[in-house]
Amino acid sequence: MRREFNLTQPQRLVALFVDLIVVACACWFLFRIPYPPLGDKGFWAYSSILAVLVGSKLVTPFYVKPIDAISYAIPALVSLMLINGWHQWSADQRWTFSLAASFSVAVISLGIANIVANSVESESAKRISNQLRVTLDLIGHPNFVYTPLILFAIFFFHAESWIEAVVICIVTGTTVWWSLGDFVVGGYHRIKRAFVDKTLKGVAGQVVAFQEPGIVLIRQQYEGDIPRNSILYVCDRHGPKKLVVALGYVGRSEGILVRTVELKTLSPASQTLIGSYPLDERAYHLNDTVLESVCLQEGIVRQAQATIVGLVAPDTSIERLHFEIVDNDELEEGRLVSAIVGTTKVMYQIVAGLTREEVVQQKNTYGYLRGQAQQVGIWDIERKKFRPCNWLPTINTPVYLERKSEYEMNAASVGHFPESNFQTTIKSVSDLVTHNTAILGILGIGKSMLAIELLERMIAEGIKVICLDLTNQYEKELKDFYDAEFEDKSIQKLQAASAKDRDAFDNDPEKGGSLPNLSAAILEDLSDFLANDNPRKLKIYNPSIFVASRQQYEPKSYMQGGAWRRAAALFSVTPVEITQIITESALTIVSREMSPTAKVCLVYEEAHSLVPEWNSVVNDGDKNATSGTARAILQGRKYGMGCLLVTQRTANVTKTILNQCNTVFAMRTFDATGKDFLANYIGRDYADALSSLPERHAVFFGKASSCENPVLIQLNDRDAFREAFRAVYPPPKLPAAGIHASRAGAEPAVAASEFDDDIPF
Repeated sequence: MRREFNLTQPQRLVALFVDLIVVACACWFLFRIPYPPLGDKGFWAYSSILAVLVGSKLVTPFYVKPIDAISYAIPALVSLMLINGWHQWSADQRWTFSLAASFSVAVISLGIANIVANSVESESAKRISNQLRVTLDLIGHPNFVYTPLILFAIFFFHAESWIEAVVICIVTGTTVWWSLGDFVVGGYHRIKRAFVDKTLKGVAGQVVAFQEPGIVLIRQQYEGDIPRNSILYVCDRHGPKKLVVALGYVGRSEGILVRTVELKTLSPASQTLIGSYPLDERAYHLNDTVLESVCLQEGIVRQAQATIVGLVAPDTSIERLHFEIVDNDELEEGRLVSAIVGTTKVMYQIVAGLTREEVVQQKNTYGYLRGQAQQVGIWDIERKKFRPCNWLPTINTPVYLERKSEYEMNAASVGHFPESNFQTTIKSVSDLVTHNTAILGILGIGKSMLAIELLERMIAEGIKVICLDLTNQYEKELKDFYDAEFEDKSIQKLQAASAKDRDAFDNDPEKGGSLPNLSAAILEDLSDFLANDNPRKLKIYNPSIFVASRQQYEPKSYMQGGAWRRAAALFSVTPVEITQIITESALTIVSREMSPTAKVCLVYEEAHSLVPEWNSVVNDGDKNATSGTARAILQGRKYGMGCLLVTQRTANVTKTILNQCNTVFAMRTFDATGKDFLANYIGRDYADALSSLPERHAVFFGKASSCENPVLIQLNDRDAFREAFRAVYPPPKLPAAGIHASRAGAEPAVAASEFDDDIPF
C-alpha cells in the first residue's frame, strides 16, 4: 500500500514506536495494563497487530515479493490453527474461521504458483508469473494477510463487549491502515523544514553515494518524486553544498535510485541566498524564486538542463567523445552535441552508438546506450566557422544536445549540419581547384548536383572549367554558362579532325591515323578557350563522341597480287586516351606561366571510366593514358590547374590522382575498398557511417573546408542554392557569336615535359 510520507528506515522505526504507543494506550483503557493480556483477549495484538506493524514498517515498507507473502501467510495460518476448536464452535464461528484460514491458504498457493511459473521457460508462464507477482504485491502485504485474523479475534473473543470491539477496530484503523506513526513523524519533519528553511520546497530524496567526479546517487521513495532534468540542492556533510540535475532512474534499493550530475559547487554568495539547511545528507527541491536567483548567481541556464542527453564517458580523447546516453529520444547520426571544456563550449558530431550494462549498487544492473562523437570544434561567431579545441572534457561532464533550428540558406554555404543552422563553407575556391577535389559515392545520391554547384562557385571566381562528361548532364544543368551553338561548332571541327586521315598510316607511327589531327585541333580549341581575353568560362567535352584512330607500330611489307605492299594496323582511340589528350593540352597551355591561384579546373565526371585504376583498364594503351593524365594533374598545381573528380567506384579510379585530392566529399558508399581508402582521410568512424548516409548528405573534409576536422553535412538543395547564389553572383552574359573562333598566330606552346621536375615517376 502506497504511503503518503517518504520516510527513511530510522524514521520508520520511530513511527513504529508511535503506533505501539497507540496499542499500549488501548490496552490500558480496556485491560488496565500497558500491554496486551495473554490468552484470547490478547490474540488480536500478539498474532496480528505486532506482525502487521513490524512487517509494514521495517521488513517490506515498499513492495512485497512472493516469498515475503508466503512468509506472512504461513504464520497467520498457524496462529489460526493453534486456537482451532472446530467441534465446539457454532456454524457462524466455523464460517468465520474458514474464511480467515482460506485467505491465508490462497496467499500461500499463489506464492508457490508464482515461484513455479517463474521457473518455467515459456512466454505464457512468464506472463502468468508477472500477473501473480502483481496480485501478491497487493494482497500479500501484511495489512491484508492479518486483517482476517483481527476480524476473527473481534468476532470470537470480543463480541460480548462492544467497547472492546470498537476500541480494537479504531486501533486497527489508526495503526494498520492509516498509520498514525507515519503521519506524526512525517508531519513533524515537514513542519520542521517549513520553519528551519523557507527556501526548501521539500525533501527530494536521501543521498546514497557520491561517485567522483560529479555523480550523486539519490534514493527517492516513489516514482515521480524527482522529475528528470529537475535541479536539486544537495547537502554534503563532508563536502561543499552543490546544485545537481536529475538524469533518470538507474535501479532500486529500498526505494528508487536516481542518478544526478553536479552542475556547480555553490559559492558563499549562493549559499547566503539559500540560507540555513538541514544537516543530514539529503537532496532538496528549492523554491523557484531562490533557485532562479542561485542559477543567475552561478551562471547556470535552467532551460539548458532539459537538453542533457548524456555524460562524458571513459576513453574520451581530444578528437573523440564517448558519452553515456541518458535521453535517447532525439539522438541520431549526424546531430550535434556539446560539452564544456574548461569554460568553453565545444561541439561534437554523433557518428556511432552501442549498448552497455553495468552494476549500480549490489545486484542492481543498469543497461544504457553509449554514444560516440567526433570533435567539430568551437563555433566562432564572428568568422562563422569552427576552430579546433586542443583539450578534452572531464569525465561525467554533462553532454547537451543542440536544439533543432531551421537552415537559413546562405550563398557562401555548401551545406549545414543536420537539424541545425551551423553552416560549412568553401574556405578557398582556389584551393578547391589547385589542391584537387573528389566527390565519391554511389549512383543517384546527388554527386553531380554537388559538382555543378562547385562549378558555379569556380566560374563566379573567374576560374575556367573544362568538363569531361560522359553523361551529357552538365550542358543541361549549366546552360546559363554554356553557349551551346558556339560550342557545337567547335565540337564539329574536332569531329572533322578526328575523321581526317582516319585510315591513313605513316612510316612514323606518331604521325599515322587521325589522332595527330585530333590532338592538334583540341590544343587549338583549348588555346582559344583558355586565352585570358576570352570571357567564356565553361567548356564541355564528351570523350566518347570522338572516333579517332592511332598507329601504334611501323608499317610492315606483305605480298599482295604478286607485288609487295606496305601497311600498318590502326587502332581506335578510347575515351581514356581522349582524356589524356585534353588534360595534357590544358597543361601545355597554362604552363606558359606559373600561378599561385587557380586558373582552370578539369572535371572528370564518371572518373572510373576516364582515369581508371591500372587493374581496371581494358588494354595497355589505357594504362599509359591514365599515367599521362595523372602526370599532367600532378604538374598542374604550380600553374593554377587542378581537377574535380566525380566517381561511383573509388576502387576503380587511379589512386595516383585520388591520393592528390586534398578535399573530399564522401557520400553514401558500400564497397569495403572505398571505405578503407576513405578511412585514411575521414577516420574509421565516419567511414563506417558512409553506408547509411541519406541522400544529399556527405562527409566533408580537406584543405578547402571551413572546418579543420571531418564533418557530416547535409548538402544544399539545388534550387535553393541557385536562387540564393545567383542573387549574389548572377551568370555572366555570353559573348556574341564569332568571338575567339580561332587564334591564328598564337604563341607556341611550351612542352609540358620542360616542367616535369616534380613528377614522382
